[in-house]
Amino acid sequence: MDRKKLQTILQRIADRTLTIEQGLESLRKFPLENIQFARIDHHRALRQGIPEVIYAPGKTDKQIISIAQKILKAGCDTLITRLNEPVYKTIKKQIPSLRYYPDARLALALSGRKKYPTIRTQKSVLVCCAGTSDIPVAEEAALTAWVIGCPVERLYDVGVAGIHRLFESRHSLDEASVIIVVAGMEGALPSVIGGLVSKPLIAVPTSVGYGASFGGLAALLAMLNSCAAGITVVNIDNGFGAGVAAATIALAMKEQKS
Repeated sequence: MDRKKLQTILQRIADRTLTIEQGLESLRKFPLENIQFARIDHHRALRQGIPEVIYAPGKTDKQIISIAQKILKAGCDTLITRLNEPVYKTIKKQIPSLRYYPDARLALALSGRKKYPTIRTQKSVLVCCAGTSDIPVAEEAALTAWVIGCPVERLYDVGVAGIHRLFESRHSLDEASVIIVVAGMEGALPSVIGGLVSKPLIAVPTSVGYGASFGGLAALLAMLNSCAAGITVVNIDNGFGAGVAAATIALAMKEQKS
């Protein structure tokens, strides 16, 4: 249940188009719903501005379907991360509104009759990635920020092996409110961009690279040791975490201006 739905219930009670008993029934499973294998936090959307998100690995198809249906019934959008396509096809039979984004390995079902997520701010998030191999993590970040309510732009394949590609799109860096930078290998791109801009920058190391990259550890350490001040670093391949962080910052910027 998000802020808008709660306001609607309270307003209808105030207008006497909904009885107190009916209102209580609507709120009966708020904020927590226990379905044996999961305790669904319906209060999260009101408390944090984002609904429950389902991490698919380790869950059965039946568990994913059940959790997703409960979230949708509560009036929140449903985002499923790290979902492979065969499982998506099975789940979609039970949740027809579910849409799949293969590059990001995400599935999304919107509550109500919405066709697209509600954009809640004009502060944009720019997602940059060093190489084409980093796109799955970059897309996870981009779509997460979009689902939460931010306009999102993309700037892909602008790594340090051909840094002129980045400089050709300098205007994109200047126009963004928050920047996410995704890179594997030696993880140098966040340091470069961090030295060019005066805005929040979230770095995402990926597991892309040969043996000495140690599955993204080399990129993680490079980003943590960046000499460009103010860079925030999330975990290896954690596009979702970067997208949430960037959207939270962008929405906070909006609130300060209002």
